Amino acid sequence: MTPPLHPYIPGEIWLCSYPVRYMGARFDARMSVIRLPDGTLMLHSPCAIDAAMKTALERLGEVRAIVAPGTYHYLHIPSAQAAFPAAKTWICPGLEKKRPGLHHDAILGDEAPPEWRGLLDQAVMRGNRLMGEVAFFHAPARTLLLVDLVENFTARTPDVNWQTKFWLGWVFAMWNRPRPAPEYQMGWRDKPAARRVMERILAWDFKRVILAHGDLINEDAHEVLRRAWARILKKPLAGG
Repeated sequence: MTPPLHPYIPGEIWLCSYPVRYMGARFDARMSVIRLPDGTLMLHSPCAIDAAMKTALERLGEVRAIVAPGTYHYLHIPSAQAAFPAAKTWICPGLEKKRPGLHHDAILGDEAPPEWRGLLDQAVMRGNRLMGEVAFFHAPARTLLLVDLVENFTARTPDVNWQTKFWLGWVFAMWNRPRPAPEYQMGWRDKPAARRVMERILAWDFKRVILAHGDLINEDAHEVLRRAWARILKKPLAGG
């Protein structure tokens, strides 16, 4: 069954949740669909694109950008490329090494490309050996888009099994506590670099956060993000 698209910011951003299984855990991921300045669409962390989803997207506009924003968010990129062969694909830095056979047209950086410059800002998270991603900020909607920099699993989160609750609740103490993905927590090699990136993200004027995993953050977004990253933010930068 094809998961539905839901409007989040009418006419600008749509969301679609889809199931994920990872090491026995079951939970949802979330695709964001963003209207770009020229009226075309970006698929951010796409779900599988079957015929029904392709039709639903084509009703919204022409898909011209496919984005793998994290080194764990690429599984359905080939599906999106097959459905929309004229679209250009951008990937998170590091994914070209992790999945060298994955076709891409460009690697994301800290500067937005012309296709969405002025609409979306972006920042590459650095300093982790296990996981990487590019955070996006939709300025007109004051909306931050993340995949694994924060996960927000609570009693309200649908479609999670007991393995998910065990790992996030008992092992990583993340249940009802928004935190970076476990891979971030285990894989730091340069915390000052990560702190600099997170301070840049927190300087953006966002009031809500779209996450790939768990409940959306629609209230006190800056404070939730600061608390989630407190262990990194409180570390002093080298030389100052």
